[in-house]
This record gives sequence, C-alpha cells and structure tokens, in this order.
Amino acid sequence: MLDLLAPVLATEQGERLTRPAYKQDFREREEAIRDGSSWKLERRQHFEEQGSPSRDALRRGDWDEALRLLADRRDTLAAAVQEETRRGYAFHRVRVVEKPLTPYVQWELHSQRQRAQYGQRIRVVPAERVAASESTHPLPELVVLGSHTLFQVLYTETGVANGAIRYTDRDLVTRWENYIKALYAVGEDVISYFDREVARLDPPTLSAGRE
Repeated sequence: MLDLLAPVLATEQGERLTRPAYKQDFREREEAIRDGSSWKLERRQHFEEQGSPSRDALRRGDWDEALRLLADRRDTLAAAVQEETRRGYAFHRVRVVEKPLTPYVQWELHSQRQRAQYGQRIRVVPAERVAASESTHPLPELVVLGSHTLFQVLYTETGVANGAIRYTDRDLVTRWENYIKALYAVGEDVISYFDREVARLDPPTLSAGRE
C-alpha cells in the first residue's frame, strides 16, 4: 500500500458543473496551459463512454472491430502529442487497476498502450496500493489542470459521465496534485504492464449484453 493518504475532498468546497459546462471549461483551461503539466487519476473499473466508435464496438461485443478502430486513430494521436510538445505541455495519467480486469479496463489498456507508444505519459497502479485511502469509499475520478484547477469528474451508477465539481482552492489543488504525482511515481509504465498482464488475454466476454 502507498503510505501517503489521499487528501480530503469536500464537495461543498467546489462548484458543480453540468457536463456541457465542464467540457467547455476543461477545454478552455487546458488549451491555455503553456509550459505546464496536468495529472489525471482514473479509478472506476467501468465507464459508459460516449462518442467513441471503438467503445461502441466493445459494447456490442465486437472485439476485433474495437481494436481495429483504435488503430485507425494513430495519426490523430501523433498530431496531439506534437501539439502538446509545441506548447511545452505534459499530461500524465494514473490508471488504478483491479484484477480480474473488467472488459472495459482490458479495452482501455489497449487504448492507453497505444497512446503511450506516441509519447503520452501513462502509468498503472494496482488497487492494493491505494487501499489505505479507500477505507470508506473508492478514490474519486480527478483531473488537475496546470496546478490551478481540480476537477472531480462525476458519473452515474452505470458509469455515464454526469458533469464535474470544480475546485480552485490553491492548497487543495496542490495536495491532490502531489498525491497523484506520488501514485505516478510508484506506478508501472502502461506499456510494460500491458505486455505482461494484458497482451495474452483472450477477448473479454460480455454477460447478458453488458460488461
């Protein structure tokens, strides 16, 4: 387990945003960052992502098509990394993983391995390493943008995006940024994790039409 405990996050300290408001605010704040970094913590083991043809294929149980569609976005990923490099911007992801892998996480690790091949910074942390911070509830889904803004991304029980809570208190943002950085420091590069734990897995099996 990681000795460092996660900071307290009180929802009353933040401002609730609808999904459209969150997406717009996130985009504007991220695009304004120059020579800075951001940190994302992914904890849930299942999401119902919208607007991803590959994700839709997974939902249908068409694994080969899901992977083919991921391969089709290589030019887009390369262009995005080039733009981030031009701005001096670094986006880091920490993916907490439970075993056995859910179908969603198995698919996502394929996606993240591909992102890492194009230079994105992604590391995997086993759920056991954050257990000390989850005695009452799982860690939240978080993004820290440019050391100034913390978003707690919200989801329904079924994993559908449902807006966010925005926090701008500097001390709070710094504490969470430092916590995610500590997780990143002890995490494993997603490519080596994928090669050892994911590459040889059979396609995921969906039960009753659901992951």
